[in-house]
Amino acid sequence: MFTTLLIANRGEIACRVAATARRLGIRTVAVYSDADAGAKHVASCDLGVHIGGAAARDSYLKPDAILKAALATGAQAVHPGYGFLSENEGFAQACADAGVAFVGPPIAAIAAMGSKSAAKTLMEKAGVPLVPGYHGDDQDPDFLHAQADKIGYPVLIKASAGGGGKGMRVVEKTEAFKEALASCKREATSSFGDDRVLIERYLQKPRHIEIQVFADTHGNCVYLFERDCSVQRRHQKVIEEAPAPGMTDERRRAMGEAAVSAARAVGYVGAGTVEFIAEPDGRFYFMEMNTRLQVEHPVTEMICGVDLVEWQLRVACGERLPLLQDELRFQGHAIEARIYAENPDKGFLPSVGKLFYLGLPDHVSFANADVRVDGGVRTGDSISPFYDPMIAKLIVRGDDRDQARARMVRALAQTQVVGVHTNVAFLGRLMTDAAFAAADLDTGLIERRRETLLPKRTPASRVALALAVAAVLCAEREARPAGSDPWGLVDGWRLAGHYRRTFTVLDGDTRHSVALQRDGNGQTLTIGEEALAAQWTDRPGEVPGVHHIELTLGSERVTGTIVIQGEKLQVFEGGRSTALVLHDLLVHSDDEEVSEAGGLTAPMPGKIIAVHVKAGDKVKRGQALLVMEAMKMEHTISAPAAGVVKEVFFAVGDQVTDGASLISVE
Repeated sequence: MFTTLLIANRGEIACRVAATARRLGIRTVAVYSDADAGAKHVASCDLGVHIGGAAARDSYLKPDAILKAALATGAQAVHPGYGFLSENEGFAQACADAGVAFVGPPIAAIAAMGSKSAAKTLMEKAGVPLVPGYHGDDQDPDFLHAQADKIGYPVLIKASAGGGGKGMRVVEKTEAFKEALASCKREATSSFGDDRVLIERYLQKPRHIEIQVFADTHGNCVYLFERDCSVQRRHQKVIEEAPAPGMTDERRRAMGEAAVSAARAVGYVGAGTVEFIAEPDGRFYFMEMNTRLQVEHPVTEMICGVDLVEWQLRVACGERLPLLQDELRFQGHAIEARIYAENPDKGFLPSVGKLFYLGLPDHVSFANADVRVDGGVRTGDSISPFYDPMIAKLIVRGDDRDQARARMVRALAQTQVVGVHTNVAFLGRLMTDAAFAAADLDTGLIERRRETLLPKRTPASRVALALAVAAVLCAEREARPAGSDPWGLVDGWRLAGHYRRTFTVLDGDTRHSVALQRDGNGQTLTIGEEALAAQWTDRPGEVPGVHHIELTLGSERVTGTIVIQGEKLQVFEGGRSTALVLHDLLVHSDDEEVSEAGGLTAPMPGKIIAVHVKAGDKVKRGQALLVMEAMKMEHTISAPAAGVVKEVFFAVGDQVTDGASLISVE
């Protein structure tokens, strides 16, 4: 076994690999960028080495810098994690040339599967079924357009070197093809340095099912059953589960054997995933092979009782697979939810900022348990625009799917994040959605159930308002100077025994009035027109500004966590999260309303990569005005109404901040 391992990645996968390596007695080396010096993955390893600037191209995508760090620290092997250089044959070759083991498949296998087009040709020869489409080398836009017309719409344009939903576009009609192709190629170049694409028939109501394969250098190759990854947004996975609901033993065996055939066709070694698209009638087609560990690997580990990272390290050392096909079994059901810093109400746009508070459910990490969290950030860390905005992976296991789903609902209710927008509430609704509960799954489920999964904002409950006021009062009492005299207390005590105070709380555009009345030892809260007896106790959190309140309001007894940031209050109660603002009328008495008319603003920090209009142009409602790139994804800024462009404030290549005015349209 290796004695020193360098982990050429960041975030939760680096922490994951470090935990397994530590258990095996292996010394670990982290690499980090300018943005990651204090990151969790650096603290998880025995040693950290700086490799460059914050942008991935200046650090994590620099093979020379990573290999230099490996050689300088005496690392015998490099684990690439997933993403970045994990499927880069040039990096694998550089490792081999330097005499450092690459914990991954042979270079030839990476090359064979690195191009989706070449991989499909190879799979066709191996007898693995393919989706009808064009996978050739001719990349002329007119030719590709003609191929799409020949296949028939809708079609899917997909980056040949792609993955993770990047460089993919669904095209519904021929008129939209050219613009979608150009956008797809730009995104593919940015993410993978390769703008080649393939075109496939876009299947109606398909399921995304993948098979975990593993091979060693002794000729053994197995499949560790399947994962269902059908629930997606922007072609990126949101929920993964194993085994796939409704999977028959016969179909599981057929897909598993097809996956093993695919792996054997390229002389595969190590962990890999063969991804299939499946139709409702049971037919399945090869989509791609990921020559690395997948983000969703924990659900396979949870049902099979194995550590796939340990398998990777053992196989890389030349050992045989720990188990062969007839020895593999699975038990129970596992579900993984990806906790992202993103805003589901704004098209799942990524959200950046500091994690003021991160509260997670009771769990263990990197082990078999009912609740597991794989995370790469902590309270106080920042979600930057340079990397993927995933905060953590929440994984649960149950005896069956219903039990696993119930455990996920409870775990999500205990997941509390303040500082960035997240998809936690969205995931909670997804778990209880009727279609998901019934396993009526396909890649269009989120869009199909949009009204249920993305409902309009509901007003704050009286309990949330009461918890907020209670937390503010507790914070005021704690803020008094130590040793101050009784007259310095701000707890509402009065010599006459009577005290009344009114709080103004903003709930979005709604203003609530909450009045506290104290008479002797009793107190009431009047919320709107309703007066209720109220008592509470406070258990301050370990993080300043965090309060755990136990509240009795009338006949209700509730507990909640309230996070206070100045005037901002985030209330977590009963699985719900409510953002409020304590509005001090005296402080804001001179505030003036600010008009926001006339400008289109950046939804997040990013880079301008295309500008389609200039001053004086007439535009239609919905017309694309410019394109931003952030976190390796493209975001199109469109005209909200017909008008005339008055001014364009940025040019191609400019970096913009969140909220910056981009274009003025009259």
